[in-house]
Amino acid sequence: MADAAKTEITTYSVPPVERALRLLRHIGNGHKCRNLSRTSKELGINRTTLIRLIHTLEANRMIEEIDEGAGYRLGAGMISLAAQAIHGRDIVQVCQPLLAELAQSTGMSAHLGILDGTDLVYLSRETPNTHLVSNMRSGSRLPAHSSSGGRAILAEMDEVAIRGLFSDVTIEMVTEKTPPSIEAVLAQAQQDRAAGYAWSEGNFEAGIGSCAAVVFDHRGLPVGAINVSGPESRFAEEGQAPDGPIKSAVLAIAKQASMGLGYSG
Repeated sequence: MADAAKTEITTYSVPPVERALRLLRHIGNGHKCRNLSRTSKELGINRTTLIRLIHTLEANRMIEEIDEGAGYRLGAGMISLAAQAIHGRDIVQVCQPLLAELAQSTGMSAHLGILDGTDLVYLSRETPNTHLVSNMRSGSRLPAHSSSGGRAILAEMDEVAIRGLFSDVTIEMVTEKTPPSIEAVLAQAQQDRAAGYAWSEGNFEAGIGSCAAVVFDHRGLPVGAINVSGPESRFAEEGQAPDGPIKSAVLAIAKQASMGLGYSG
């Protein structure tokens, strides 16, 4: 099947377009193309064709000359196209099908949340075909320091940012497992950062377990979190060992979501 797909791509590819893309990637990787003869050999593109490609891409603002004789870099036209592509990949649009996949693979409710002040706000959710589903809906708000999704985002923030976020807020304990102070919130964030996920066994609500992982955007910034929640007994069975089916599923989906938003780290 893969060979057939590869053959189809080769059959329907357009060599001039492939050469232009090869040149753009070459420049995007930091090659200035100051020496056209060397660039021609490196890319396997005829020198005359290379010159025409450069002039065409420059005329369309895909590349631009740095200084006379200093070579080329990606231009404003290419930057604009990239920005439009990233902007079009809205976090909900990217994550919705992934949430459905996560809900079905784990048999638990899957959610996408973002940080709004000191709250985690759910933007979307998907539920499995079972009666045991979360009562959280889009628009639901939870304290970030006590919810797994909020904790996953806080874990990617530095101490100064976290202190600033909670500077005028009274930190309340939702359960006995909830951090009661800013120092406890910072300690929890450090633990979650080291683990690479936020794990809860009744931390927010007795009888409910949860696991969350952060979602990064193209700049490498934490823009949201994906989590699953279900009976605490399922999470107790897996425990806080560094791997397990729930953790692996959540981390894999969060990674796909980040990649979908342009993250390459």
